Amino acid sequence: MTKINQNIHRFGEEERHGVYRAIYERRDMRSYFTPTPIEDRVLGRLLDAAHHAPSVGMMQPWRFIVIRDAAVRKSVYELFQQANEAASSIYEDKEKALYITLKLAGIVDAPVNLCVTCDVTSKRGRGLARQTMPETAAYSTVCAIQNLCLAARAEGIGVGWVSIFEPERLRNLLGIPSEMLFVAYLCIGYASQFDAQSELQTRGWEVPSQLPNLIHFDRYGNTDENRAAQMLSALTRHNPAQNHNQLQFPA
Repeated sequence: MTKINQNIHRFGEEERHGVYRAIYERRDMRSYFTPTPIEDRVLGRLLDAAHHAPSVGMMQPWRFIVIRDAAVRKSVYELFQQANEAASSIYEDKEKALYITLKLAGIVDAPVNLCVTCDVTSKRGRGLARQTMPETAAYSTVCAIQNLCLAARAEGIGVGWVSIFEPERLRNLLGIPSEMLFVAYLCIGYASQFDAQSELQTRGWEVPSQLPNLIHFDRYGNTDENRAAQMLSALTRHNPAQNHNQLQFPA
């Protein structure tokens, strides 16, 4: 039996470091946007990274609306404010007080907004795998968004996903056809800083889940925290508060 060199396709340590650093240091940006314009060539790189995401049947269903116009962004922000006020009504007492203080959108602060839609009716890919799971078209579009977020972090650009909208009102404002699925509204801009933790964690809204608690073996419900912890024991977690050069990769 021919022995395969498992490292033949492996990136070098510095390259791997960059990939993992982008993953660990990516933040859903609400604050810290600067007014520095994003050049078309840089925005083009981000969109191209998104376009290289995996998609079911090579459907590539994503469609991007690039929004720079200040008047359009202001109108979108007004829709956000209305929906955000309504959303706050489900909370009470201290939780509501905290919710009101959270900055949940950078729509007017970020120089570029990006509305991402999904063409669920596209014939590209000839329906491969969509007969049983048509929702994979939307999943593919989310993969494109993740690609964009990671590429943006590598460029020093923050991305904030805003989901507090009445979708039909946003659809009407931006002229999105009825057959298109609205997936995401993103605020994009160079950032003055990236926090070591997400704002929601820092402000006490929520804490990250522990990965060993989320791993099941062979079938759902078959959990083993010790086994999961052992599987992860060799991983040196990246601490963004420290110098990123301290990130190590197990052999």
